Amino acid sequence: MVEEKDVMVPMRDGLKMALRIYRPDGAGPFPALFATSPYRYDNNELPCTPTFLWRETGPIDWYVNEQGYAYVHADVRGSGVSEGNFGFHSKEEQHDLYEMIEWIARQPWSNGKVGGIGQSYYCISQWFMGIEGPPHLACIAPYDGMVDPYRHMAYPGGIEGNFLPYWYNSSVRVPNLFPANGNKPRKLPHDLVWDAFEHPFCDEFWKERSAVEKLEKIKTPLFSFGVWAKLDLHCSGNIVGYLRSQGPKKLGVSGTPTPFSAQHEFSTIEFHKKNLLPFYDKYLKGEKTSFDQRPNVQYAVHNTGQIRSFDQWPPPGLESRSFYLAKGPSGSVQSLNDGGLSASPAQGGSTIFSYPQEIWSMGVVHIGRQGPDPARGVLTFTTQPLASDVEIAGSGRLIVFASSTRNDMDFIVKVSEQFPQTDQERASGANPRYRIVTKGYLRASHSMDRDERLSIADMLYYRHDQARPIAPGHVYQLEIPLLPMAYRFQKGNRIRIEVANGDSPVTDLLFTHLYRPDKHGQDTIYHDAEHPSRLVLPVLKAD
Repeated sequence: MVEEKDVMVPMRDGLKMALRIYRPDGAGPFPALFATSPYRYDNNELPCTPTFLWRETGPIDWYVNEQGYAYVHADVRGSGVSEGNFGFHSKEEQHDLYEMIEWIARQPWSNGKVGGIGQSYYCISQWFMGIEGPPHLACIAPYDGMVDPYRHMAYPGGIEGNFLPYWYNSSVRVPNLFPANGNKPRKLPHDLVWDAFEHPFCDEFWKERSAVEKLEKIKTPLFSFGVWAKLDLHCSGNIVGYLRSQGPKKLGVSGTPTPFSAQHEFSTIEFHKKNLLPFYDKYLKGEKTSFDQRPNVQYAVHNTGQIRSFDQWPPPGLESRSFYLAKGPSGSVQSLNDGGLSASPAQGGSTIFSYPQEIWSMGVVHIGRQGPDPARGVLTFTTQPLASDVEIAGSGRLIVFASSTRNDMDFIVKVSEQFPQTDQERASGANPRYRIVTKGYLRASHSMDRDERLSIADMLYYRHDQARPIAPGHVYQLEIPLLPMAYRFQKGNRIRIEVANGDSPVTDLLFTHLYRPDKHGQDTIYHDAEHPSRLVLPVLKAD
């Protein structure tokens, strides 16, 4: 393998972008895979483990030494060895992709065909490669990457998120200042976190950096591969990117169990040999491969590993099934209210949520002598044990009627599968085991204006371009979109929803929301015949 490091490529404005080129020894010509991020190619010598979450390139050596591909890795503008200032998917960074792809195609070792590769930031860059549409871009295979940084990173549901500060400080600034080889440490003084605070609505700052605004420009062959375990951040992007792009396209979704195992999955030769190599060989080498026989949509049911195949997403013939909030008790969980979920609207009742709760310890989670108890300090609404399996596929929603003592409300909703509990466990005071299935977020002042331009299939979008304060005491009907998921609730278990105005790293890892000091008051959720608050799930027919 030939390695060329710190190859400096001039851009239209005179700045130079730094590339590291790995290619087979010989004259070629070779097809090229192109990856770009702010994480520095100098860090490629580190192992692909969750300790280094930003090592998301895939198996470089395998593609080069065994499959005959060149692999070109760029530091984006303002990072690593590249010149300029980091712009976080700015217009300049997007245009750089066009010029670097065309430069790669002109090299004597290149066969003139370039394909995108990589996870997360590398994946997001591929959406912009397709949007830019350079003539020699032959295909893109975005794995696990968002298309909308406002809605899925900075302000999920319009509520201040904690992921962007963590990501920028830990995954961008630190790898640039302390590269693995110690060469050319790079300071990134620009405060992207303050940029986010200065832009609390989805304005031009975010739209410039949102592929969702321009996905229809993608005509390049696309293989979008999402990860159910990354529903908080990236998974919607892979689905929306598939739905809105206009060229030849297919969708896959992985059932790998956690966000951390997703990074490991993408680093393995087995994953690439089975999934991405047939796609690359078809479009970059012109070979007849098994990709032609792959279904248009293929996904794992997240908790079973069973593979489903369809011609479209969401799958055809889904049934919208409603589960109505009720006063309860369900008798199955200790929470602020222990409400119920039933097949028909409740005849009366409402539930009050006062906040902040004194028992909260880490976010909204109570930590007692038995450890963290995520249900105890929030509202819950739980079904009776299911009479049969219930399998969902798609994007559900929570329709809730609510009022507040404040001029705003935040809703952070989790849908979970709650497992049976032994008498001994219950006697100990412990709550039942559960597994989060999907989530939804919405700030009430952002709920007045839907974005019909971006809403697609069963996925609901709000504009988030302004705040319209609510009137204290007035009852509002809110529709909180749930993130897409494929999951099977098992017979004998229960469906539970948790409702609060905050979350916790105990339950949500890195993907939490900021809890502001001005969030103190009382919200009321109404669930009666006049106000049929309900959970709506897309249920796959049993056959």
